Amino acid sequence: ATTREATAIGHVRFPSEIYQQIKAADGMTKKGSITQTAHIAGIMAAKRTHDLIPLCHPLPLDKIGLTFDYNDALSSITVSAIVKVTHKTGVEMEALTAVS
Repeated sequence: ATTREATAIGHVRFPSEIYQQIKAADGMTKKGSITQTAHIAGIMAAKRTHDLIPLCHPLPLDKIGLTFDYNDALSSITVSAIVKVTHKTGVEMEALTAVS
């Protein structure tokens, strides 16, 4: 078993007008924060990757870190995930699943 780490990055693109509204409200909507909801969903997804993707092993993850940054050039929110584990296999699929 070795310590392994994977990073994944994705962009959630919005129409320019919608992006400006989201940024102006700092992600808050009538139903709550879109980034806080996405943060929880990303963590849950990484932990359940083995249920979502065939042939993935359930892993005892050591860390799941997610960040969300506004990207004005793309009218998007950039989602970054870092996943760590000490095990016999990597965590690339868990990082990709957390971002998606």
